[in-house]
Amino acid sequence: MADKVKVTLVKSPIGAIPKHRATVKALGLTKLNKTVELPNNDATKGMVRQVAHLVKVEEA
Repeated sequence: MADKVKVTLVKSPIGAIPKHRATVKALGLTKLNKTVELPNNDATKGMVRQVAHLVKVEEA
């Protein structure tokens, strides 16, 4: 199991509800196709699950 995950913003959060927009920002994703490397822990997994329709996740 990887200790990091790569999260990429693939869909704009403009039309999303404010809670999802805040989650995307908290993940460090500010522009489309931006990729960030985050620790693979329960907090990150929960945030990614909440905005799964906006992001793509890969193991790093």
